Amino acid sequence: MAPRDRATVPTRLVRRLLALPDPVLRRLAGAPVVRDGRALDLRVQAIITFGERLGLTGDELDVAARRKQMADATKVGMPRRTGVHVVDRRIPGPAGEIPVRVYRRFGTAPRPRTVMYLHGGGWVTGDLDSHDGSCRLLADVTGCVVVAVDYRLAPEHPFPAAVDDSLAAYRWIHDHADDLGVEPGKVGVMGDSAGGNLAAVVAQVTRGTEVPAPVAQCLVYPATEMHFTAPSHDLFATGFMLTRASMEWFRAHYLPDPADWDSPLAAPSVTDDLSGLAPAAVFTAGFDPLRDDGRAYADALAAAGVPVQYRCYDDLVHGFFGMGVLPDGMDIATEVCAAMGALMADG
Repeated sequence: MAPRDRATVPTRLVRRLLALPDPVLRRLAGAPVVRDGRALDLRVQAIITFGERLGLTGDELDVAARRKQMADATKVGMPRRTGVHVVDRRIPGPAGEIPVRVYRRFGTAPRPRTVMYLHGGGWVTGDLDSHDGSCRLLADVTGCVVVAVDYRLAPEHPFPAAVDDSLAAYRWIHDHADDLGVEPGKVGVMGDSAGGNLAAVVAQVTRGTEVPAPVAQCLVYPATEMHFTAPSHDLFATGFMLTRASMEWFRAHYLPDPADWDSPLAAPSVTDDLSGLAPAAVFTAGFDPLRDDGRAYADALAAAGVPVQYRCYDDLVHGFFGMGVLPDGMDIATEVCAAMGALMADG
């Protein structure tokens, strides 16, 4: 049976708007945006323009408002893939129970492999619901069991709380393979943005420990360094969803002590030796402040002998993995998931 995606009413309305003829959308969105030799996707530009006109974007927000902003965007961004069994659980953590959500495609073969998913949101926003659509798709495309982790958020729980919870969840998955009905020792890590940062940290920290290291890692527009010095941080500082001001705001909440900016637990790119890490897939967006950081980390992994697949979606912005509302958004997200599935199959 072909996969089915259930879209909310707001998602269907936005899709209808984005289905307008190109000349109409161009008049609504404004002149083409070309930067660094790349042209911004018309429909992404329309979403940005509409969001600005409706006051749905902006940097002058407090923590509660930003969390609501992400929750509202979730209701529009990603349809929900059906045919996936979803169960919420609570597992032991270093400071109390950690909520997790377990996804399993119906008809999955016995003892599938497992992907631990760590959501984005700047370590301040995001939760199990914000990335539910993406995790459903990931489970369906890969055939893996997906365990999404609701790690503690800043500023209530600053660094290294999110790292501690991610590592605790990773160990729990390995220790409970029989309980989950998955293949022992075959766990991959994946995340987007702040979650990509955490996935990279987990891959590094578990290397050479008693807990088996990940067999694969998929990093979607990951945050890999905390000084924001790459050219893309200035090129795309404003106007493309994620802004430099927002990144500095997130960093101030997650890493209030600048001395932590150069910790490998916060900035995986500062690690001197990347050899022996899991094969990786790294995805970035052409109009994203984090673009150069992701590319640099992919290059560093490759230089260390780690097999790496790198892809930049030149005409897209930060957050595209959750933009199934775009005409080809689900196809792009599926491609990302398929890359992780291929790594898991080989791991």
